[in-house]
Amino acid sequence: MLETSNLQYAYAGAQSLQFPDLKANKGEHWLIIGQSGCGKTTLLHLLAGLLTPKEGKIIIQDTDITQLSGAKLDKFRGQHIGVVFQKPHFVKALNVEENLNLAQYLAGVTQDKQRISQMLQRLNLAHKQTARTDELSEGEKQRVAIARALLNQPAIILADEPTSALDDKNCDEVIQLLKSEAKEQQSTLFIVTHDQRLKDQFEHRIVLNGE
Repeated sequence: MLETSNLQYAYAGAQSLQFPDLKANKGEHWLIIGQSGCGKTTLLHLLAGLLTPKEGKIIIQDTDITQLSGAKLDKFRGQHIGVVFQKPHFVKALNVEENLNLAQYLAGVTQDKQRISQMLQRLNLAHKQTARTDELSEGEKQRVAIARALLNQPAIILADEPTSALDDKNCDEVIQLLKSEAKEQQSTLFIVTHDQRLKDQFEHRIVLNGE
C-alpha cells in the first residue's frame, strides 16, 4: 500500500533529514510523532508528492511517486492521496460545495454532487453546503478540509497537526472522525503531530527524534 526506503531530504544549506523506512498496509492507522524541527511536516509532504526527496523511494499503490512529475504526479495525488493541511486553504470566491467540486475536477474524476452532499452530511456540514468558506468557523473549515481530503476515496490520508489547536474534547472528536472515515473507506491513515495526547491512540507509531 505505502512503502518507503532510504528516504532523505535536504533544505538549502541545511543538513539532510533521514527518515525511517515505512511499510503500511491497507486500512492501517499510523501516528508519526515528534517535536518541532524533527521533520514531521517534511515527511508528510514527501509522502504526498509535494516535495521530491534527495534520495529514496516512495511506493504507493505499486507506483514509485518519486518517478512521477508535473501533471502525472498531480493526477496521481488527486486520485490516491488525500491531504489535510495544518491550515486549510480554499478558493475564497467559491462556496463549500464548489470548493469540493473543484477537488474532483482537478483529480480528473467524475464530478459527483451526490457524493459531495453525502460527505458533508456525514461531517455535519450539510447546512453549510452553499456557504462561503470565509464565513465558516475554524472547526467548520477543518471539517471541510477533511471532507475535501476524503472526497475522492483516496488510498492514503495524510493529516498534518489536525489537533494542535484543539481542546481535549475537540481533539478526540477530530481523531475519531478521521479514524472512522478512514475505516469506512479502507484508507491508510497517517497523522503527523507533536500532540502527545495522541501517542496511546495508535497501534502503529513512528517517533522522529530530530534532524
